Parts: sequence; structure tokens; C-alpha cells
Amino acid sequence: MIEVHELSKVFHDRKRGEIRALDAVSFRCQPGQIFGLLGVNGAGKTTCLRLLATILRPSGGTATVGGHDIVAAPDRVRASVGFLSTATALYDRLTAYEMVQYFGRLHGLDENALRARLEEIFTLLAMNEFRDRRCGQLSTGMKQKVSIARTLVHDPAVMIFDEPTLGLDVLTARTIVGFVRDCRARGKTVIFSTHVMSEVEKLCDAIAIIHGGRIVAEGTLAQLRECTGARDLEDIFVQLVEARP
Repeated sequence: MIEVHELSKVFHDRKRGEIRALDAVSFRCQPGQIFGLLGVNGAGKTTCLRLLATILRPSGGTATVGGHDIVAAPDRVRASVGFLSTATALYDRLTAYEMVQYFGRLHGLDENALRARLEEIFTLLAMNEFRDRRCGQLSTGMKQKVSIARTLVHDPAVMIFDEPTLGLDVLTARTIVGFVRDCRARGKTVIFSTHVMSEVEKLCDAIAIIHGGRIVAEGTLAQLRECTGARDLEDIFVQLVEARP
């Protein structure tokens, strides 16, 4: 489970002064649920997810991920989280297998357990055809599969997706969407950040609309339709964002 209470992040810039990227954000995401963070670029989505993944430290508020506090127990949070974004950041000279193996070792998996886990993942994601090819020689879709495998290798209970389909072709994007659904089916806690309305409609059980670093509305799609009187998610989004003071 992910529980967020009044989470804030302030950056300081010499020219612009104080920048409040995230402002007192609160929400809860349950196991077996896909919780969507919907917002335009710069709304605060990535900052929020980086805080939850302990990449950034909060300026205020609290959050627990998998029962662990993001400030008091960052190592335990990282052990329970898989983080997937558009930036694959793979090392070109390692093979697909070596790349995933490396991350398994970083997570402290026993060598015998790791070998079994690698075989399972490479079969699950249909990666055996290119397991021994260097990452620098892989297509975009293949690289994204390696990123998924790297994210999955320690079998985390919590999955965090930060705009994972951005810039991908249709077939690769469909693979990612299918993977997100599979995470929910296996009872994982899933938080999914995007600005693509159709992805939210297809995937998300609950939606938080974020704008200017704040949550302006939260609920199921049916609840958001009821409170705005609009049917189309784009119309709902625009109405709620424009109503924000």
C-alpha cells in the first residue's frame, strides 16, 4: 500500500526563488489497484513519484510505501518498489541478460534464486531471443522489455510507473499497458503517472488530477463524471483544472 499525507517538495532557484513543485498532496493506493496521477507536464507528477521512490527527499509531509516510511526507512522502501519510466538508461555494453542479472545482484538475490528468477522473467516477457545481445544493439521495444525485467527482478510489491509509454510506438506502448494490467492482476500496488487520457480510462481504478503541484480532484472515473456533469475525461480534466483558484 502507498499512503501519502500532506507531501510537499520545495526547490530553490537563484533566479526564480522558491519553487513549490509539490504542495500538501495526500492520497492512498491499495493493493490490486491502479491509482492514476493525471496531469500536464510540470504538474508535479514526476516529483511526487521520485519522492515515493526515495530519489528525492520531501520538504514536508509524510509517506509510507509498502509499510515503510520514505524518510526513516529509504532502503526498505527501495527494496519493495519497482520504478519504470521512459528513460531506460541501459548500459550499452552489457547484454540484456547481464543487465537484469546486475540489478538482481544489487537487490541482494541469492545466485541460485536469481538464476531461476531470470529464466522466469525472460520467458514471461519473451526475451530469450535477444538475451545475449548487447543493450546498445536492441530496438526501443526490446530495451523497454529489459527495463521491465530489471524493474521486476526482485518481485516488488509496489510498482511505480512514470509516463512509461511516452514516445513509444503503438505496439511497444501496448506491451507496457498489458504489463501494468498484469501487475494489478497479481495483487501489486500500482501507481501510474500519465498525461494521456485514454490510458487513464483503460487502466485506472482511481484517479487523482494534479495541477500546479496540488491534487484538485480524486475519485473513480464515475465519481469524477458525477461531480462535474461531464462524460469525456478530457472535458472533466479541463473543467477541474480551470476551476482551480
